Parts: sequence; structure tokens; C-alpha cells
Amino acid sequence: MVCGAFAVVADADQLSALVVVAATVLGVTGYTWFAATRSGSEPGRPATVHRVRQQHRLTSRSWIEVRQEPGSLWIPVFFDPVLVTLPTPTAATVHGAGRRRVVVWEGRRLLPSGRARRSEPAGRLIDNPSRPDPDGPVRARVAARPARRIVLDAQFAVAAPFVGALWVYVAGGGVPAFAGATCVAAAVAVWLAAVRGSDPS
Repeated sequence: MVCGAFAVVADADQLSALVVVAATVLGVTGYTWFAATRSGSEPGRPATVHRVRQQHRLTSRSWIEVRQEPGSLWIPVFFDPVLVTLPTPTAATVHGAGRRRVVVWEGRRLLPSGRARRSEPAGRLIDNPSRPDPDGPVRARVAARPARRIVLDAQFAVAAPFVGALWVYVAGGGVPAFAGATCVAAAVAVWLAAVRGSDPS
């Protein structure tokens, strides 16, 4: 939408850059959605899982830790309000093989936001409580609000003015080009945080 708004007033160089950015965003979004939804068609196997919230620098993500031999499997998942109330540990079903796994808990599919890994994610890891939190449903509703998601993801847009300045330095265009490149870079930064599975809880 941001690319389309600036395409009306863009010159040839700016238009070609906007087309590349829009195509990349659509392609990565489509691939991510396809990879997340196609996983899990295989029969599942029961497992004990833990929901862990990762905080590393500006990144906040949810992970499902599957305890198994020879070591834990870590699956990044897109935020779902049910994650806030998920007791840890709990029984779930894990579908798929290799790097793409889907966890199903009480009939709810937790879509993967990336590849499963054997090593523990970097940063501070916070486990869900072992007993259901009485305030969990309220916290889940607050975390699921779109405004909260945008505020969380918008912190990555800090670098957008630098991208705008670089665009003006390389391609010229003055203040309008700077404003357009800054807005597009900010929108892409917010999208990138969301497509990686940011967790607003």
C-alpha cells in the first residue's frame, strides 16, 4: 500500500525500486504463509512442550520447546493469543519433519514463523507459568490488539531515515525522494518484524 501511494509520483528509478520492494515483500509473505500452512499434514506424535518468550535486543518472539531425545527442538511460532495462557509444560502434538514443524495444542495450530532448530535461541528466555494465570485471557486480548503490534514492530523503523538519506545520496531527488524512501523503509521494517513472528505479549 505504501509502495502504491508513492508510485503515483515516482520517477523511473524510484518506480523500479518500488516495484522491486513490493515484489520482494509479496514474494516473501507468500512463501512464509505457504511454508507455515503446508506444514503439519503428516500424522502427529504426542510430545511435551514448553512455550518460551525470547527477548534479544529489539526482538521479541515466541518459541515452542519440544523436549525429546537427544535434545530439545526449538520451533519459532507466530504470535497467537492462546500462547499467553498455554501452561508449561503441557501435552501437544507435533506434526511434520525436518526443519518445518507444526505444534497443535487442544486443536489449535501454532504456525511456525521459521525453521526449527536444535540450539537454544539467543537472549533472555522466559517460560510460561506452570499453572494457568488468572489474568491470562485479559493479557492475551491486550497483546492481540493491532495498535500494540504496530508499536512493537515500529521500533525497527528507527533506521528508515538513514535509508532515505542513502537513497537521496545515491539517486538524488531531494526532500520528496527522502520522504518517500523513508516511509517505504519504515513500512518494510515493520513488515519484516511481523513476518519473522514478533511477540507483543
